[in-house]
Amino acid sequence: MQKVAFYTLGCKVNQYDTQSMLELFKQAGYEIVPFNSLADVYVINTCTVTNLSDRKSRQMIRRARKRNPKAIIAVVGCYAQRAPEEILSIEGVSLVIGTRDRHKIVRLVENFKQTGEPLNWVRDIMEQEDFEELPIRAYEGRTRAFIKLQDGCNQYCSYCIIPYARGNVRSRAREDIISEVNRLANLGFKEVVLTGIHIASYGLDLENVTLLDIIKDIHGVDGIKRIRLSSLEPTLLTDDFISSIKQLPKVCRHFHISLQSGCDNTLKRMNRKYNTHLYRRIVNNLRQAIPQVSITTDVMVGFPGETEQDFIDSYNFIREIGFSKLHVFKYSPREGTPAAGFKDQVSNAEKERRSLHLIKLGRLMERNYIMGFLDQKAEVLFEQPVDTMPGYLEGYTDTYIKVVCNIGEEYIGQLVEVLLEDIKGDYVLGRPII
Repeated sequence: MQKVAFYTLGCKVNQYDTQSMLELFKQAGYEIVPFNSLADVYVINTCTVTNLSDRKSRQMIRRARKRNPKAIIAVVGCYAQRAPEEILSIEGVSLVIGTRDRHKIVRLVENFKQTGEPLNWVRDIMEQEDFEELPIRAYEGRTRAFIKLQDGCNQYCSYCIIPYARGNVRSRAREDIISEVNRLANLGFKEVVLTGIHIASYGLDLENVTLLDIIKDIHGVDGIKRIRLSSLEPTLLTDDFISSIKQLPKVCRHFHISLQSGCDNTLKRMNRKYNTHLYRRIVNNLRQAIPQVSITTDVMVGFPGETEQDFIDSYNFIREIGFSKLHVFKYSPREGTPAAGFKDQVSNAEKERRSLHLIKLGRLMERNYIMGFLDQKAEVLFEQPVDTMPGYLEGYTDTYIKVVCNIGEEYIGQLVEVLLEDIKGDYVLGRPII
């Protein structure tokens, strides 16, 4: 039996796409093996958000070739879409596909076996008008499952290469989404995470359906207990949206609302579609509507032209909002984006300094948020054993607090009421109430 191994870089969307391609190989009779094993085919699903992402992708390609010089190496994903010739020039690469036609990967691999000719199968992603349906039918585990709702992005933030790698917004058919959710419920999954490149844009290319409609549909599926939303644009969270979500108890009290900067000058140069006044109002509305809501975000430091005062303004705004978790990353110029040509690029040393300041603030805000839950009860969806603590499981509350408990493995995939007792590093130690 032929063996295939996968390596995935980047976001949850890439992980979903990898699982879809993995199933295609399974259906074709391939055995799936770990990436560090000897395989006949290696599939590397790439990311291109930063220069580091590109470098890691190249490292994985070379690692696969070193493991088996005779193997077929297929490279897919965003970096492949953006720079196919660059990737094809790497010794050992057999096939480059990109971010469309992934459903053809097995056939293209089989064709390479016949011809032995390296192939660039990357097509113009801007010509792709329909969502590429790559359904998942076999799911591992019984905890959270990711549902891909859409692909592409029309926002064109000045720093971001993803719209050029993923194309315009393409939404998945409503009936296909609900069909997959029903399969998940029948398999025992309790939580679904709605994901995509820009899920706030879901339905822009369809008639009479929005993201809120999909959430309501899923809310009606028996067996699904939690609906978690991936990263959201602030502009999605209108008064009407918040009012509707408030009436849907399965929706997790956790909203990851993209910020990028707490300085209006920087947001304007980023081509973001909101300002700090709007962001503050949205957060306040959410907190008024949903008790103990968790609000997490991403923040970029060192965007071109970000002065010391701009950074201070951003820092102060972030501290004012009081996020429950903060993901900090440093600006990385991407060739082909407007920001790469902006003047006043910030030095790496200054990016590092600003990043460390925000990371420290983020840890403090996270601890302050979690402190508000101690000595309270919360439902935890247990996901897996803790490697370093025999007899303990870890899981998450609906507000995305990581909880560790001394509880039997038969509770993996189950929602259990837990008393949250103490903060231990990056998790809360809890006591199950069974």
